[in-house]
Amino acid sequence: MPRSDAARTGPVPPDMNRIVGSHDLLLVTLDTLRYDVARELADEGALPNLARHLPGGWWEMRHSPGSFTYAAHQAFFAGFLPTPASPGPHPRLFAARFEGSESTAEGTWVFDAPDLVTGLAGAGYHTVCIGGVGFFNKRGALGSVLPGLFTESHWEPEFGVTSPVSFEAQVARAEEVVAALPAGRRLFLFVNVSALHQPNWFHLPGATAGSGDSRATHAAALRYVDRHIGRLFAAASSRRPCFAVVCSDHGTAYGEDGHTGHRIGHETVWTVPYAHFILDHCEKT
Repeated sequence: MPRSDAARTGPVPPDMNRIVGSHDLLLVTLDTLRYDVARELADEGALPNLARHLPGGWWEMRHSPGSFTYAAHQAFFAGFLPTPASPGPHPRLFAARFEGSESTAEGTWVFDAPDLVTGLAGAGYHTVCIGGVGFFNKRGALGSVLPGLFTESHWEPEFGVTSPVSFEAQVARAEEVVAALPAGRRLFLFVNVSALHQPNWFHLPGATAGSGDSRATHAAALRYVDRHIGRLFAAASSRRPCFAVVCSDHGTAYGEDGHTGHRIGHETVWTVPYAHFILDHCEKT
């Protein structure tokens, strides 16, 4: 029987001061993924490659700090990952040194930099961005801000929202990046997955551009991502254990209360799936 949302609290936060420096790090944002769709597919057993890593086999329900990609990622890279939906305060995994912070705890990895990416680079990590949606395409000033935080960044049209093979292409690039990195160098790999973002109708067999996107095509896109994410996890953990965070940056509406899309204050947008876990070294998927 599916668990209630009230039961979907997360595990005790790990001591990130033990993880940073000893593990590689992976942050995957499943751009635009709705919590309810992620929850339902996990409960149905339709996400075998993700569910085997989700603590307890299910997603934690959290609230995003932003209602669209740019705002949410600016917060993420400042250390403000999605917040648990239960009453807080909740200790954060990462935090910039900030006087009076109530969410910086003993196990929080604190950095003296304006953003997490720069902080990790200062701690010896090679930082890599594999972009997806337009805010990572480096085609203009705005699309260069977020990838510009990283030492190495990648984007090409095949990674973007209109590509039916976007995630496969992103995973292939991630595999190339990891293979080229010296074995002793720590890695922070960030992947912004564009497949869930509209348009996503082409992930559902029989759907057409004329029929448009829907909750069903959104779900089909997540099943597509699950089919290939094992390769990403294997690459990220191929050199040493890897601490992974997999979450959505925001959801999106498909007609609820008359709303379509995101960058709006609606429950379908603010409520997102979240998980963090350890990928064992050289794990085979």
